[in-house]
Amino acid sequence: MIIAEIGWNFLGDLDLAKKMIISAKNAGCKHVKFQLWNPENLVPGVWDNDGRREIYKKAYLDYEKYFELYNYSKSIGLECFASIFDEKTYEILKSVNRKYIKIPSVEAYDLNLIKKSLNDFENVIVSTGALKKKELDNLKQFKDEKNFHILHCVSTYPLDNKNCNFEKFFYIKKNFKNFGYSGHARGIYDAIYAISNGATIIEKHFTTNNDLEGRDNKFAILPNQLKDLCDYNFAVSEMSNNLGLELQNAEKDVFLNYRGRFRKK
Repeated sequence: MIIAEIGWNFLGDLDLAKKMIISAKNAGCKHVKFQLWNPENLVPGVWDNDGRREIYKKAYLDYEKYFELYNYSKSIGLECFASIFDEKTYEILKSVNRKYIKIPSVEAYDLNLIKKSLNDFENVIVSTGALKKKELDNLKQFKDEKNFHILHCVSTYPLDNKNCNFEKFFYIKKNFKNFGYSGHARGIYDAIYAISNGATIIEKHFTTNNDLEGRDNKFAILPNQLKDLCDYNFAVSEMSNNLGLELQNAEKDVFLNYRGRFRKK
């Protein structure tokens, strides 16, 4: 499962959001994700001085806007869902579709939110960035829940390769059934490494133009990179077919006609 996280990269322009959705589809992706928040609930912080508060206001998705993007995605065969950041946006997502919910890293400490989500949604995806070890271990109580999916994540934007810390990924792999990776590194090498080591869900920030305004647009992967990632994922899934230890049908020609062919007696 490859998730193209459009997030707020569309900057409030729904036409641009739809172009990003169709670009994700053309790259072979089947899941797109946005972020639902209410800028009125944003606490004071560094975003007040670096322009992000204004961008958040522009990129705000209310029920009507999110519903429009959800229906557009559905009309072209894509699953669309979102990260939620408060009770109101939780209810918006739930009212539109209950197939997927994303609990972002900054809310992953909220065990009650996760419990509630497991009851309300078919699939609950939780990122683990910026969690202390004790908080990560608190999530083990959900490891046997079939609809609980946990993603290794390092919450820095962008992420340097040297800080990917896949030791944590392998710890998650050892302790949880459904595991994956949410990556903020430039390019797709981090995602390829995660797929190669068994990740079943990959999430990467996605854009159509790295020159667009906003921090996330700068390190998000482009359509050609998303296509390469989807192609690699499909190839790995095919190569993972278990065909047993016996002679394969594809080998029978060589078995019957080529064995010992230069051993004329």
